[in-house]
Amino acid sequence: MHKEEIMPVHKDELETGALKLPPNDRAWLAHRLIESLEGAEEDDFEAAWVEEAEQRHAEYRTGLVTARDASQVFRDARLRLE
Repeated sequence: MHKEEIMPVHKDELETGALKLPPNDRAWLAHRLIESLEGAEEDDFEAAWVEEAEQRHAEYRTGLVTARDASQVFRDARLRLE
């Protein structure tokens, strides 16, 4: 596949598939994705994170998502990595 070609996969499907990978493969993929962004402008990153934060806050305010205790989140993350 050439760099200019785009995979015909919805981002949610891509995320679901990526999360099924073993931890080492997910780490490798995350590293490669971050490397691919190194040339992007810092403002683009900031704007994307602001947009993401605003979306998450709106979802929380409307009750679409609920908050979880950090200790619970970290415990669940450790269990998934075992």
